Amino acid sequence: MDAPGALGVIAGGGRLPLVLADYARDAGLPYYVIRLKGSADAAMEAHPGEERRIDALGGTIKALRAAGCDRIVLAGIVARPDFTSLRPDWRGVQALPRIVKAAKQGDDALLRAVTAEFEREGFAVVGADEVLEGLRAAEGAIAGAAPSEEAVGDIARARDLLAAISPFDVGQGVVVCNGLVLAVEAQEGTDRMLARVAELSRDIRGAPDDRRGVLVKQLKAGQDRRIDLPTIGLATVRAADAAGLAGIAVQAGACIVLDRDEVIAAANAAGLFIWGFGDGPDGRAG
Repeated sequence: MDAPGALGVIAGGGRLPLVLADYARDAGLPYYVIRLKGSADAAMEAHPGEERRIDALGGTIKALRAAGCDRIVLAGIVARPDFTSLRPDWRGVQALPRIVKAAKQGDDALLRAVTAEFEREGFAVVGADEVLEGLRAAEGAIAGAAPSEEAVGDIARARDLLAAISPFDVGQGVVVCNGLVLAVEAQEGTDRMLARVAELSRDIRGAPDDRRGVLVKQLKAGQDRRIDLPTIGLATVRAADAAGLAGIAVQAGACIVLDRDEVIAAANAAGLFIWGFGDGPDGRAG
């Protein structure tokens, strides 16, 4: 059997692309990074690769092939583009109608369309958690104590809500406090959603001396697990702390926990729980 080729990392913003690239380097795996212009963090420049515009699909494909890549991982935050301002190369022109059509259906459909373009070119698209399995959230207590009965109820309500809105391709996160839905994640992302919660009246949310409410993150129904898995990191813990939440609950095996040791330490220091739930109805048992 032929040895696998290099891993191509299509890098947007945030910590995840850097974690993947650092892992590939440290493990001695061949890899090449495409830094998406205007999105990728400057720290990615320390890794082998090049910068490409998001609409330069042909150039990206050519660069990946030249680097010996046969599989790619899409990682990081990329702002939804203004399609009227794009200047695609020829391969991008071919793909643009399909991508624009998908974009009107939501982010998940958009990412599926982008993934399909790379698959058309013969690349295998893999998930970040396939490259680095240790990223996946485990079931049960990740930090802190098990959630209280009240928090269990909030987790269940949040999970039901997320399942119900999945067909609308809205988001992967929601905050519930004492049964009241405080916020639903949309285009602003998790951290800004939590910032909105922190601005609400303390009559309906928790505080550092009276923690209440839970951030819950889980996959959308039918979501392609290779792309855009729900993710938490240090910024999530800090934002949850500022919002006075009691904890964070994530779907076990389907959510990425970045910088796990630091996240656990920060959650413990703040008095927050982080809990991985399975498919069962009880947030504590999974």
